[in-house]
Amino acid sequence: MTLSRTQATFAPPVMEARRWLEGVTFTDAKPLINVSQAAPVDPPPTPLRAEIARVAQDVPEAHLYGPVFGLPELRAEVASQWSTAYGGAIAADQVAITSGCNQAFCATISAIAGEGDELLLPTPWYFNHKMWLDMQGITTVPLTTGDSLLPDPEAAAALITERTRAIVLVTPNNPGGVEYPADLVQAFFDLARARGIKLIVDETYRDFDIRTEAPHTLFSDPNWSDTLVQLYSFSKAYRLTGHRVGAMVAHVDFLAEAEKFLDTVTICPNQLGQHAALWGMRNLSQWLSGERAEILDRRAAISDNMPTLASRGWKLLGAGAYFAYVEHPFAMRSDDLARALVRDHHVLCLPGTMFMPDEDPAGARQMRIAFANVNRAEIAVLFDRLAQADYAKRD
Repeated sequence: MTLSRTQATFAPPVMEARRWLEGVTFTDAKPLINVSQAAPVDPPPTPLRAEIARVAQDVPEAHLYGPVFGLPELRAEVASQWSTAYGGAIAADQVAITSGCNQAFCATISAIAGEGDELLLPTPWYFNHKMWLDMQGITTVPLTTGDSLLPDPEAAAALITERTRAIVLVTPNNPGGVEYPADLVQAFFDLARARGIKLIVDETYRDFDIRTEAPHTLFSDPNWSDTLVQLYSFSKAYRLTGHRVGAMVAHVDFLAEAEKFLDTVTICPNQLGQHAALWGMRNLSQWLSGERAEILDRRAAISDNMPTLASRGWKLLGAGAYFAYVEHPFAMRSDDLARALVRDHHVLCLPGTMFMPDEDPAGARQMRIAFANVNRAEIAVLFDRLAQADYAKRD
């Protein structure tokens, strides 16, 4: 009996982690600290919500089907702002708006690869990427990064076969938090071009990069579209998670292939969300700067409080965007540790086993802390609780 496509992969990790809360009693004195999911829980800012309400009331066509590739005005705005930010030339017809960045990834893979093909994914990887490849019958080739969490182009080159269709980079990285240096991204672009495959760069968290300059210069290459597919999400920047608005930037011929997927799955992206994203891009730059400053302060708080954990044998592997990625000192596997932390210390975080191949023992030693929804003071409390964890140590 054959497996269905969904049976070919694992259960959604965030949903699995939420089930660990069942039967655990939290108190006002020791409430749950939830650092499991990388998404803002606050609603969009008041002016943006007012704009969404205005569009819902005054723009009748916002409730109807729209273009498969999204609002022309939003596509043009992305092209204009990206061209300025990256120092390149991006045309509006090279931009497609999608129902979130996850859909952008799924559409991209559907336009690149088929069953039996291969993609290179650095580890630790974003689990939804791995799940989609599993469901499509595409072989995920792990690209080990080690303690630096930075992938090596030479190691990637050795893994490329005649079945390889693309290399995927996520920067700033989920789950590792590390920001890939511009020259490293360029080296992967050059490798992909030389081997005739695509480079997919997921920049969902670009708005929270600590660098003020462009994180890479790929778009300055006049022929960038022969190799590069860039993905983005509006969810994090403008707190539009429930509206599902993302983007993909690629060659027009490539988008024509992706259009088949987009039209079949959703027909068009969420119209209200697109209007919100457009208004946000045009009006919320100062507000977004404040959001970025807050996230960067939380990132600094991770480093400031790390000595509390380091003295207990923990190690910080990466921090950035919404994430800290750590190595724990205990003999137990990280998936068992994650459950114990919920029960004993009222902390919910995700184990490294959710981001690594089963055969890689590193995942059992690692944990992801998503700090998007905990402030500096709460991070200090979090680290104090983790430091109190007292389980058998590794030899």
